[in-house]
Amino acid sequence: MSDYILPIKINIKTKMKQFTIKITCKDEKGLVYRISEILLENGLNIIKNDEFVDNEKALFFMRTEVSGIAEPEKVIEQLKKQLGDCSIELSQNEYKKVVVLVTKEHHCLADLLIRNQFKDLNFNILAVVGNYEKLRELTEKFNIPFIHIPAENITREEHEEKIKIALQDYNYDYLVLAKFMRILSPDFVKDFEGKIINIHHSFLPAFIGANPYKQAFERGVKIIGATAHFVTNDLDEGPIIYQDTIKVSHSKTAKDLAKMGKDVERIVLANALKLVFEDKVFIDGNKTIIFE
Repeated sequence: MSDYILPIKINIKTKMKQFTIKITCKDEKGLVYRISEILLENGLNIIKNDEFVDNEKALFFMRTEVSGIAEPEKVIEQLKKQLGDCSIELSQNEYKKVVVLVTKEHHCLADLLIRNQFKDLNFNILAVVGNYEKLRELTEKFNIPFIHIPAENITREEHEEKIKIALQDYNYDYLVLAKFMRILSPDFVKDFEGKIINIHHSFLPAFIGANPYKQAFERGVKIIGATAHFVTNDLDEGPIIYQDTIKVSHSKTAKDLAKMGKDVERIVLANALKLVFEDKVFIDGNKTIIFE
């Protein structure tokens, strides 16, 4: 288990009024009391607290919202000393900074741009990166930079290197794949572990490749859905954040299924991002612990 993580760079002299602490450690008696005692000693008031114990792994997960005036580095140091081998994430309750990656489909990007415009989610879109120009006009209507990085006639690694170079201009917290239809290499994923979120239809692995909704129609499926997950080297098999389904009948055409599927995808992605951006998600191996 790693020492501790500070997703947001915080100066030791910074005074905070409200922030969230996420702790993962070995389960043992008295943890809530010992953690609460340290928070109290630092003048912090607990606003909300959630805990979960994975009995099979003997792991303890705790998410705590606190308010007050404290030195965050001091709080983390005391918690680390008290808990030993643990993972601690501390974040201020502020908007997460996001770069969105796209290809040609507009439905997820359009939904995110509108939510960003009206602050329906706890995030700010810094830029959109696309391997086609198709979504530039849509993006720039919202006064957000669109970066075109074509993938033709170059290797996947060369294309990803160009993306990495473009990302260096932005201080972001997460990458969101809003129907970015390219397989990412292990090296790319490794550099952004736990920071890439993807959305895809829930037919996988049944209907792979082009026209999944046509395949589903021909098979006579009765439900369609979507899955949002963190990206790992196992294609579309990373820790799941959010899923949903809707029922369909024989009266629906393949075109109807595709339209309904896009609606599910954008809603599932938005719900997943809400959970992540509000610091309610823990990654535990290939699954997630979520405090809603």
